[in-house]
Amino acid sequence: MTQPPNRLYLLYHELRPSRSDYSYVVETSQFEKHVDLFLKLRNEKTSAFYPEITFDDGHISNFEFALPILQSHAIKAWFFITVGWTGQKSGYMGWPELRALQEAGQLIGAHGWSHTLLTHCDQPQLQKELLEARLILEDKLGTSITAMSLPGGRSNQRILTACREAGYTQIFTSVAKAEPQPAGPTVGRLNIRGDMTLEWLTKLLEPESGVLSGLQRQHQIKAAAKTLLGDRLYEKLWALLNRHEPATDAREAAAYEDPAHH
Repeated sequence: MTQPPNRLYLLYHELRPSRSDYSYVVETSQFEKHVDLFLKLRNEKTSAFYPEITFDDGHISNFEFALPILQSHAIKAWFFITVGWTGQKSGYMGWPELRALQEAGQLIGAHGWSHTLLTHCDQPQLQKELLEARLILEDKLGTSITAMSLPGGRSNQRILTACREAGYTQIFTSVAKAEPQPAGPTVGRLNIRGDMTLEWLTKLLEPESGVLSGLQRQHQIKAAAKTLLGDRLYEKLWALLNRHEPATDAREAAAYEDPAHH
């Protein structure tokens, strides 16, 4: 029996019709080219990787721009929702949009309550970020929520245990790696930035190119830098390098106090 290809989970955040200097914005036209490539590889029986699409945060562009492209290609993606922002934060989806995603057959998981780094949370905070977020999603959408995406990818054994105790059976990380099928309880992903060209992405999806192994080495270096610098200093450096856009109001500034989009 032929072994199924490894899944490579790709992580997007926001789409825009025009180019942005903020690295986690991908142009809508570029995303459509990505989806065309993914569909081509999925249909090739010889492809070593099967690309999967995920979105973090719940930005309104996921509904306005991503959903029509996904539907036109008959592709399902994971949408991980920051529950406390839903219907509350400007620029992010409300419950009607989430229900429309669900009715369209897309997959929905949790991304915490407030996007706080879970490694910074005490036990009562973890209860809200993990359990309450899941229960509210389930109540509002009328379906079981069993997948969790870690804000900022920050994790340790305490956090993984807390996720399992809160009812999550799959935990999506920010570690770039291919996943055999069926996937295990933790699932690695690769952040897709706006400066990643279609040519680069094509090479990424060719295992012999070595692009993925290079990214894995980069991840190890970043993990060491986070440990050395601490989260606060590392976040300031990250925001500078990625041209993070300033918050537009006090509420948004508070939400981005721990800007863990990476």
